[in-house]
Amino acid sequence: MTRLSVNLNKIALLRNSRNLGIPSVTRAANIALDAGAAGITVHPRPDSRHIRLSDVHELAALLADRPDAEFNIEGNPFEGLVDIARKVRPHQCTLVPDDPGAFTSDHGWDVKHDGARLRPVIAELKSLGTRVSMFMDPLPEAMPAVRDLGADRVELYTEPYAKAFSTEAQQSSLRVYAAAASAAQDCALGVNAGHDLNQHNLPAFLSTVPGVLEVSIGHALVADAIEDGLAATVGAYLNAIAKGAHA
Repeated sequence: MTRLSVNLNKIALLRNSRNLGIPSVTRAANIALDAGAAGITVHPRPDSRHIRLSDVHELAALLADRPDAEFNIEGNPFEGLVDIARKVRPHQCTLVPDDPGAFTSDHGWDVKHDGARLRPVIAELKSLGTRVSMFMDPLPEAMPAVRDLGADRVELYTEPYAKAFSTEAQQSSLRVYAAAASAAQDCALGVNAGHDLNQHNLPAFLSTVPGVLEVSIGHALVADAIEDGLAATVGAYLNAIAKGAHA
């Protein structure tokens, strides 16, 4: 079944609005994992506007005592991500082509343009024992180039699907993602997905797009948790994943 990795950026963003240390990022991680999440995702940015370097180290220490839980660190590999990976050795690094001041991730890699720079970064991360996933738009034709760079997985950027959900464009959007996932798997790449997924649009996505190994969800999950509680919300997302698997 698809694994759920909970992105804690929005917990850190709320914490950073005051100097009280609450809500606690590590406590949120423990609650999410105890509720059944398979892993934790963070995306430390150069301006530390949400996740800080200290959070990364504290989460790495916490997850060291949870051998079944995965630590996924997202970020631009040319903005300090590799230095972080050298220190904490995450299970997975998701490489994202964010500009330092980007509001949020909003596009995948242009492999033809950035491939030469990415190749040595991917090799170094893999030498650390870290799985490498590349944040990609759903472009089937790009998957052979991702494989040739040495990446292990792609994370399909799903905001276009989220915008199409419940509209006439939903089914055509799903066909695009299904084709991209199949092309990735034909290249022996694992498939992750993330960005604007929520408990409403997850089942249709997972029932149509083949073989999704992991979804990374933060904003919608934290928003739901404000109303329903974090543990209950993680359970609701796991139920949504199960619906997609059994549809």
